[in-house]
Amino acid sequence: MSPLGQITSQNIFSGATVRDADDQISPGDAAGRLADRLSALDLFQRLAAVRNEVAGSIVFTTSFGLEDQAVAHAILVQDLAIDIVTLDTGRLFPETHQVWAETERRYGRRIRAVVPEHAHVEAFVARHGIDGFRTSVEVRHACCGVRKVAPLGRALNGAAAWITGVRAEQSAERADMRFAALDPLHRLIKVNPLLDWTRSRLVDFVQAHHIPYNALHDRGFPSIGCAPCTRAVAPGEPERAGRWWWEQEEKKECGLHSRLASPATAPASAPSSHP
Repeated sequence: MSPLGQITSQNIFSGATVRDADDQISPGDAAGRLADRLSALDLFQRLAAVRNEVAGSIVFTTSFGLEDQAVAHAILVQDLAIDIVTLDTGRLFPETHQVWAETERRYGRRIRAVVPEHAHVEAFVARHGIDGFRTSVEVRHACCGVRKVAPLGRALNGAAAWITGVRAEQSAERADMRFAALDPLHRLIKVNPLLDWTRSRLVDFVQAHHIPYNALHDRGFPSIGCAPCTRAVAPGEPERAGRWWWEQEEKKECGLHSRLASPATAPASAPSSHP
């Protein structure tokens, strides 16, 4: 067993503690110690460590952006027992579906799709119109809730840990996130193995490993979501400026990455990844 003991979805929120070799530690301390360990590892080692130290199901959610393709590569080439899931909102770019298919062909593994509840989509469109999300921030959040947040809840149901492609550099909101933290909303540990990576490091990694990537990245789309809610960015604009660009808010989030998650440890510089 690892120095942390094995972390499970049951003992994180049942009030139980996680036992290591010498004593008992709280769930928050367990997440913190996991985060401390990840900070000193490369991407391949980080994902292997999460799989080794977390008992139960682990889910990685991918939108097939550059970050997610890097994480998927590190999972798949090591054949880690981590469930890879995508939220197929019904409004994705054709290029996203293309790289989805390319990824399955490259690694020989199916990526599970979780889709919105049809009745909820029908009710939203009937009330707000097909592009009603443009009328207000509140309605846009409601659309994201139906198409992304609710399916995410189903994808994470019963999981002990959730792996994401979040990087601190992407936005001020994400800069406050940690390598690992308790997520009380989904009742699991949320892990961000790319948190300390820069965009240039990510691009170098994808190129070095010949990883399939979304063709939209070559057309000025650093962040890719649903087609009607994503545009290319101009030189000098923030990475997420192309998301919901008609809104005048600095915060560009859909609700998947809630600030409810409890911090575990501050991000630190990581060593170089495998060549």
